[in-house]
Amino acid sequence: MRTTTPWRTVAAATVAAGLVLTGCSSSDADADTSTAGEGEGLTPVKLQLQWLTQAQFSGYYAALDQGYYEEQGLDVEIIPSGGDIVPQDALAQGEVDYAVAWVPKVLGSIEQGASITNVAQVFERSATLQVSFADAGIDSVEDLAGKNVGSWGYGNEWELFAGLGEAGVTDYTLVTQAFDMLGLLNGDIDAAQAMTYNEYAQLLETVNPDTGELYTADDFSVIDWNDEGVAMLQDAVWADTERLESDPAYEETTVKFLTATLKGWAYARDNPQEAADIVTAAGSTLGTSHQLWMANEVNKLIWPSTTGGIGLVDPAAWDKTVELAMSTQNETGSSIITEAPPESAYTSEYVQQAIDALTEEGVDVVGADYAPIDVTLAEGGN
Repeated sequence: MRTTTPWRTVAAATVAAGLVLTGCSSSDADADTSTAGEGEGLTPVKLQLQWLTQAQFSGYYAALDQGYYEEQGLDVEIIPSGGDIVPQDALAQGEVDYAVAWVPKVLGSIEQGASITNVAQVFERSATLQVSFADAGIDSVEDLAGKNVGSWGYGNEWELFAGLGEAGVTDYTLVTQAFDMLGLLNGDIDAAQAMTYNEYAQLLETVNPDTGELYTADDFSVIDWNDEGVAMLQDAVWADTERLESDPAYEETTVKFLTATLKGWAYARDNPQEAADIVTAAGSTLGTSHQLWMANEVNKLIWPSTTGGIGLVDPAAWDKTVELAMSTQNETGSSIITEAPPESAYTSEYVQQAIDALTEEGVDVVGADYAPIDVTLAEGGN
């Protein structure tokens, strides 16, 4: 039986700092709401995000800013969250029409009775890392043995547990990580959780006290769960299952919403600086270089599409996520789900229609020639 030592709290940072910087946290005191102009004859649509306004969601904000939703006859309201709103719960309770959430978290909600469906798997790759200082000797999952390993919790920890389990690592101290990287920088954590598009950038925009210059990638070692074979599907668009099955108008709206959304993501791919600026104008408080870094890194999670088009679910990746959700155990011995989800948990029916419409329009939905840009981070992400 695997054992873990009790979680302990790192008192190295304030929660307030994390609320501004992380993509996975809990509070939205400064959350802003972006709305399309109310136009006559437009169908109102509410989209619930899983975090604050930032470039993690640049495709949705770009679709709103560029008028793509309005072109589809939709009046879309984008509702940020700081963690006080669980996106899939808001959707299941009928408070919104669509929601953005990670697949493992929603699988747990579905098992608990939420009737919702993944209608577009926007992020094809995982963004979750475990980061340590290069001189710490942590170059593999096995090297986490005997170390203080950080995790935010809140459902963001499952790839870490999956990796530890597959590597047979049981002797480690699991540390409740604040929503920033100060625990690692201050030496309280040996390997900290980070998203490629957010917390990892925080490290690279921090001054190394030994050199007086910003840290570089060479100063850190990274465990990427994609490389370890335990990556789980993350940001997806979810819809109400019962409405899809009973309401043709909602089905039609779903196709229109996805058509505009995917076009927004294509815009964000081709115009990362403009996409970052759009998100900043929508109310994000992140610094200029940090916002552009995020837009660039998020694009890497989407493009190029290997499934035949953005949003299409890779059945193998879905099955792997389900398998890990059933087999991975956390520090209490619990798993995300105990049985496979129903067939209604995902469908590519609507996103395929959106892809077909965009392809006919001449929009590149695959991004085969996509190449990321080079982003220079400034101190503090400014």
